[in-house]
Amino acid sequence: MEQFLEFERPIEDLEAKIAELRRVSESQDVNLSTEISRLEIKSRKLTKDIFSSLTPWQVTQLARHPSRPHTLDYVDLILSDFQELHGDRMFSDDRSIVAGLGRLDNKGVALIGHQKGRDTREKISRNFGMPRPEGYRKAQRIMKLAGRFGLPLITLIDTPGAYPGIGAEERGQSEAIARSLSIMVDLEVPIISVVIGEGGSGGALAIGICDRLLMLEHSTYSVISPEGCASILWKNTEKAPNAAAAMKLTSVELNKEGLVDEVIREPLGGAHRKLDETANSLKETLKHHLEVVCEWTVSELMERRHQRLRSFGRFENKS
Repeated sequence: MEQFLEFERPIEDLEAKIAELRRVSESQDVNLSTEISRLEIKSRKLTKDIFSSLTPWQVTQLARHPSRPHTLDYVDLILSDFQELHGDRMFSDDRSIVAGLGRLDNKGVALIGHQKGRDTREKISRNFGMPRPEGYRKAQRIMKLAGRFGLPLITLIDTPGAYPGIGAEERGQSEAIARSLSIMVDLEVPIISVVIGEGGSGGALAIGICDRLLMLEHSTYSVISPEGCASILWKNTEKAPNAAAAMKLTSVELNKEGLVDEVIREPLGGAHRKLDETANSLKETLKHHLEVVCEWTVSELMERRHQRLRSFGRFENKS
């Protein structure tokens, strides 16, 4: 059953009426096709109106939608022969990070992505998509494999942030994130990163150093969650919508700031409405950017990546 967010309630009411009319039409052999068609047109128009003027907070809610596709949903549709690799060879296997090798059409690639989980059991197993140090160290294994065999690296970002638990800190969470950043900065293969849901803080950035940064239309990327920002600024998490508006965390806003190279449009209503269509758009966009970046020499790749990182931020001389 399709799940609707609070701001989608008018759409939900219309869809419920359409479903009821279909049930009556089938059970009582009554022709209600005209009325059903009228309501379907009305529903599409209403959906278009609502989604054409989403607030940053509503986009944040969509990025966290319970039905939003995760890394493995896309892997199944865009890669063939995917072989997932497990464990960091130091402590354990962190299931909040998916990593492995596969083919994008006929091109070998390495892939790393966050995996949140769908039901309660899987969410707990995958720690709600919040990696521990062993998750980042597993990712580092795949980064080094990609470098060793000359495989382009694709990363799919979807996390509220790195796990801040005591055990994670004891095992070197900060060091693991820092080392991931260090490896990616100097990795001599093309790296394409895509934010497919939440891009939360260092937990996202640890697999987000790249040559091209892409974002799905209804995804977010920020240094802190709107709730976290609101609790710091106003001591009140109910101010999260205000924080989201101020943080410029949506794909459109980040694209305007020059931080994102391309925004991948989603089907009307969000990626979860038409997964196949979203996956196809993602695949074609990845192929396009990989084709461009793979033409660069190693020295050109390194120079462009380092220059990209140095270009971020705005500085004012107030002297």
